[in-house]
Amino acid sequence: MRIVTSELLRQLTAQALTAPRLRQNYNLHVGDHAYCHRLLNAIEPASYIRPHRHLDLNKAEGFVLLSGALGVITLSDEGVVMQTALLSFASGNLAADIPPGVFHTAVSLASGTVFYEAKAGPYLPLTEEEKAPWSPEEGSPSASIYLEKLRGVFV
Repeated sequence: MRIVTSELLRQLTAQALTAPRLRQNYNLHVGDHAYCHRLLNAIEPASYIRPHRHLDLNKAEGFVLLSGALGVITLSDEGVVMQTALLSFASGNLAADIPPGVFHTAVSLASGTVFYEAKAGPYLPLTEEEKAPWSPEEGSPSASIYLEKLRGVFV
């Protein structure tokens, strides 16, 4: 049995703060081939997750907040914000579930944000069709501008 402790969350946050992408995963599943992927994801406010979708009908994706504050956004095929959820202990919203085929992203709204993520495996890199074509590539000059626009939805 694996136990998720407050100390583990602190360690992951410390690692995320020094990671180039400002996030750190901690896998609870045995490997990329596993049928069920479960992981902790520590994410800092300046970390950009490019909007994407999972076209495999078995790949719904769930997020459960463990610390901090997380904004979850679904978007139309054209990039229009469709729905938002602020996951925080203050708001009382603690989890979100994204159905397959829906463009989505998540943004950290507080340092020390960690969430539990679950989706079907095995791991496969996103295809071009699964990446939102209207969103900037991670690491591109316009990614930080787009991230601030996404974070602004929650202000």
